Amino acid sequence: MDKEVIIEKINDFLIDEFEVEQDDIHPEANLKDTLELDSLDFVDLVVAVESNFGVKLVGEDFINVTTLQHFYDLIEKKLG
Repeated sequence: MDKEVIIEKINDFLIDEFEVEQDDIHPEANLKDTLELDSLDFVDLVVAVESNFGVKLVGEDFINVTTLQHFYDLIEKKLG
């Protein structure tokens, strides 16, 4: 899957499912601080990734994921 498609899908479900403002979505956005995702949101995020991309994420996958760019890269790596 093309990286641009991955980014578009992620951004779409952040807006639709998590009510993140379009203006807050950029690669340097911090998932917790800028996008205001809490621990429950991360559980929902795992479910959204599984349903949109068919990949399974575990807690360890998020150890170094702090920004949206890190999250894009994680999904791209899982799909690769």
